Amino acid sequence: MSVEDHAVVDAIGMTRDTGTVVLTISDHLPWDETKEHLLTLQAKLNRYLAFIESGELHETYPAAKGKPVHIDLVCKYPPSRDGARFLAQAEATVRNAGLSLSWRVLAA
Repeated sequence: MSVEDHAVVDAIGMTRDTGTVVLTISDHLPWDETKEHLLTLQAKLNRYLAFIESGELHETYPAAKGKPVHIDLVCKYPPSRDGARFLAQAEATVRNAGLSLSWRVLAA
């Protein structure tokens, strides 16, 4: 599963300390083709938001009912300047939907 597979939620889990439901996106793509990467990532994020807002999350993962939801984007490569700008906008959009989003780069 990866950022390129728009129809699939890569991983779902729950934190032990807060009970927050975490949906993870695995992004292995380099940022040298930023425009294509952003379109791919945008499609994946839109799918995650639809998954949550449609109630499909609760059908698939009943333990998520009543819990805060967080989207965790795990990148293999650091984002480009445009990528970082997009991620900041995505964080704001997701926050306005009552959810949270963060991103991180895995250490090599």
